[in-house]
Amino acid sequence: MSRRTLLQAGAIVFGASLIDIKNVAAFTPVSFKTPTLKPEEISAIEAAMGKKGMYKEAEATHTTPLPRNDLKITVKGDAVPIAFGFGGWVSIKRTLDGKSAVLMSDCVLLQEEVNPLISAAHANGLEVSAIHNHFFYEEPRIFYMHLHGMGTPEELAKKYAKAISETKISPKNQPPAGAPPAKTGKDIFDVSQLNGLIKYEAAINGPTIKYTIGRSDLTIMAMGAEMTSSIGLNTWASFTGTMEKAHIAGDVAMLEPEVNAVIKALRENNLEVVAVHNHMLGDKPHIIFLHYLGTGPALQLAKGFRDALDQLGKGGKDKMGMH
Repeated sequence: MSRRTLLQAGAIVFGASLIDIKNVAAFTPVSFKTPTLKPEEISAIEAAMGKKGMYKEAEATHTTPLPRNDLKITVKGDAVPIAFGFGGWVSIKRTLDGKSAVLMSDCVLLQEEVNPLISAAHANGLEVSAIHNHFFYEEPRIFYMHLHGMGTPEELAKKYAKAISETKISPKNQPPAGAPPAKTGKDIFDVSQLNGLIKYEAAINGPTIKYTIGRSDLTIMAMGAEMTSSIGLNTWASFTGTMEKAHIAGDVAMLEPEVNAVIKALRENNLEVVAVHNHMLGDKPHIIFLHYLGTGPALQLAKGFRDALDQLGKGGKDKMGMH
């Protein structure tokens, strides 16, 4: 049996002992590939949400984007697009044993919207796993709430849709995104140069570009499911502005021994650390997330992000779930 298989087996047993919503059954170590969502299950999710989503076959994960198109946001007095970091999401995938599914979500909220959604989530059988900031200097002030739950894919989508039904994050309550920008991130930034420095390929997202990087070096389990990039286990960097004066914002997913090395790398590059916290409950090994922010020449900001990336995967291999 491979080390990865042993880690997954141990993580599932751990997950089964946590709280009763886990409902993780015993398993036979034959295949550890997450079962796919069936077409009818994807249709049921999208019908409940009232919006088409994206299904990533490689991770067997369905994601519905939930941008806050109703908001006008500034950071340090500069207007920034919603795509810079003010788009929430909800993802659903099956547990490894295929007997249940898990939901995870990141909700973008004004401060007065936080506690009403907590009550609505609990009333609909979902749990809160984190509430925190991602930014400094933003107006209006924005908070992020992570929700999770277990059940069938359709049940989870219905519970979530009902929980958010009276909020602005519900697709039915959102205005359209508006006309496409005159210039996209591909026109604004020297994407090939930034890609070469960061060593990953950026996605073009309206007037922004975004790097999203999973932790393929880790096997992280929560609620009997493998946590992967599409369900929130990722490091990212978003750029807006210009090559000469850009804003960067993002998130770094870290094992506990990596936290202060990443903080040191960011600060040495004059990037601001704005939050250090969890996103998930019951994840094993436990992942800490760090949000950062910076303003300056895009290449300088990209170097800081790359230096932080270079701190990941260096330590704790024997005890922290690396393979």
